[in-house]
Amino acid sequence: MSRKVLLSSILHEVSSVIETHGDAEISGVTADSRQVKPGQLFVAYKGFEHDGHDFIPPALASGAAAVVFDNAERAPLAGGTAWARVEDARRAAAEIAAVYYEHPSREVLLAGVTGTNGKTTTTYLIEAILAAAGMHAGVIGTLGYKWAGSEVEAARTTPDAVELQSLLRNMADDGVQGVAMEVSSHALALDRVWRCAFDVAVFTNLSQDHYDFHGDAEDYFAAKARLFLDYPQQAAPDKEMRAAINVDDPFGQRLAEQAACQVIGFGLEPGCDVRAEDVTLSPAGAGFRLVLSGSEKRVQLKLPARFNVYNSLAAAAAAHAMGIEPEAIQAGLEDLVSVPGRFERVDAGQPYLIIVDYAHSEQALANVLALAREMEPSRLICVFGCGGDRDVDKRPKMGRTATQLADFTVITSDNPRSEDPLEIIAQIRAGAVGDAFTVEPDRRQAIRMALEMAESGDLVLIAGKGHERYQVFADHRIDFDDRQVARELVRELGQ
Repeated sequence: MSRKVLLSSILHEVSSVIETHGDAEISGVTADSRQVKPGQLFVAYKGFEHDGHDFIPPALASGAAAVVFDNAERAPLAGGTAWARVEDARRAAAEIAAVYYEHPSREVLLAGVTGTNGKTTTTYLIEAILAAAGMHAGVIGTLGYKWAGSEVEAARTTPDAVELQSLLRNMADDGVQGVAMEVSSHALALDRVWRCAFDVAVFTNLSQDHYDFHGDAEDYFAAKARLFLDYPQQAAPDKEMRAAINVDDPFGQRLAEQAACQVIGFGLEPGCDVRAEDVTLSPAGAGFRLVLSGSEKRVQLKLPARFNVYNSLAAAAAAHAMGIEPEAIQAGLEDLVSVPGRFERVDAGQPYLIIVDYAHSEQALANVLALAREMEPSRLICVFGCGGDRDVDKRPKMGRTATQLADFTVITSDNPRSEDPLEIIAQIRAGAVGDAFTVEPDRRQAIRMALEMAESGDLVLIAGKGHERYQVFADHRIDFDDRQVARELVRELGQ
């Protein structure tokens, strides 16, 4: 979408304007100086690695018609340049983008899903429910942004504010009626979803992750809680945001007491508004009686494990909050066959099971190892590593979890990024117990080692990267898909 609008009319809806200089007709918005096109508005704010104020001159040289910023010392020097100084340019970017793209979130049913584990699966389940209800649906999250036959690779779980509003506008213009969006803690802390009008906000659970960014559990929880405390007021005039919260989770219980909107509690306990009863689990899926608002439906999931029962309850509670009928909720839950990189089987003709999963936190790894154990393999072999430039404290904990729950573990690299892979591995190894593990920094060789060891009846779990198709090092990035690598190695080994 491209339209022309006066800067002054946009700023009228920005909450923190301090001073302005001149006016200009704006034909687009960006916070990336490399993407500036003639006539666009450039929003400059300080990032983690670079300060956007440093790029005001090149943005103007590229034809920016106006600049918004928050550092009083960095006002554009060009006398004819229109500009505005605001209190918080990062938040202003979200407000400006929402105004420029004419508030697309108000035109769709919007579900925001946050929590440590289960966000991706929950959004896919919500999408399936919306489709079962006869609606055109879109998904925004870790696996990409998809709608109406279009699919865009995700640079991050939740896009930056300007990209997000543009994406929602494209979805709305393409006839999308409902959107399920993963909302990361980073996105909330950095105001990427500010001014989004949510119909429902979903909380799945909270366990240790991203402490490199948030510091500790309380700060991490506070970031998640913002969706339920600050965003009900962001809803459109004709919307009333509701919350779907896992009240079986201790943090969920706290959140349910604090939320600034109506709460629909879900879980397995009798007092939950949306709950599962008579749960049966098998490697092929999970069955349960879904109870919501006096309605009961027997659901047979194609997704296995208790944690997918919770994901289904999260999706059911969200759909219920959006007014979807129980019959469509049941049908949607049963329609979803699998989610890429989430306990995904790799079949290359080998006489044992290979499972690839995205688990990259202690609790997620424990969950998938427990699920793998339920499949009663002769031996359970685990291959995993931890990402660099991420939470350091979870590394020994994941080492302990893997070596306690698997019969044999191969500790390897994940995405080391700027860190030394051997140092990351040493930190994982510090938590390992027993001696049924080995170390192989090269991820391909680590997977090879596990497959060479595997025999008929065994199960090899390759954890951490799931759907990802790359591996990131300090100075380069390579193509690397655990699923494809496993298939290639099975063929190479003649299995």
